[in-house]
Amino acid sequence: MPSNDHTLPNASTLTGWFKSSHSGGGQGDCLEVARGHTTVPVRDSKNATGPALLISSDGWASFIGAVKGGRLA
Repeated sequence: MPSNDHTLPNASTLTGWFKSSHSGGGQGDCLEVARGHTTVPVRDSKNATGPALLISSDGWASFIGAVKGGRLA
């Protein structure tokens, strides 16, 4: 159960976590997202039982568009 509208205290309570195929092996600084939820959960791959940030679908789409478009510095 989310502690508020934007975080989940223990990300391991969700299923469907995956890392991007662009994540390099062994660096240890990757994010994971989980599919199949009404929001897009994002967590630190090194801390599977730590918190997850819950992002709206529209917010996630905007973020991905900004990354792909090179609009983040």
